[in-house]
Amino acid sequence: MTTSRTEHAGAAGGTGDPGRELKALMDILAASPGGEITAAAAALGKLPDATPVRGPETGLVMLRGRIGGDGAPFNLGEAAVTRATVRLSGGAVGHAYALGQDREKARLSAVLAALWSEGNRREEILRDVLEPLAEARAAETSRTRREAAATRVDFFTMVRGDD
Repeated sequence: MTTSRTEHAGAAGGTGDPGRELKALMDILAASPGGEITAAAAALGKLPDATPVRGPETGLVMLRGRIGGDGAPFNLGEAAVTRATVRLSGGAVGHAYALGQDREKARLSAVLAALWSEGNRREEILRDVLEPLAEARAAETSRTRREAAATRVDFFTMVRGDD
């Protein structure tokens, strides 16, 4: 999953569109390592108790691909995905999916989604969770691009004159 920093920065700035902001939060949570999510969530203080509704449970999804982006679709392979659904004591429900087998990442992401749904801690979540994680993903992307650019080779062809 690839998203740009500007998409998340707009959401972190408080666009007033809770659906768009929730999508930005879930995108960042999906792209972030579990340890970083745990550290960012710690800034929120004690999180409310969450009752598991489903999972966390791990399963497989089929990845589909296309040759050249426009060819016939084919089954590329399978990937492990972990999902979780939780309910907070106030009744808010949160859902999350995470690539891989990190059950705690999926559970914590679902808790944050449920907190978001309650609505009274959105600014805290944007400031303490979304912004730091978005900055870390932007720095990671920038580093990867610099590393790739350092290995780029420019090829050119010399044309000989007419004989």
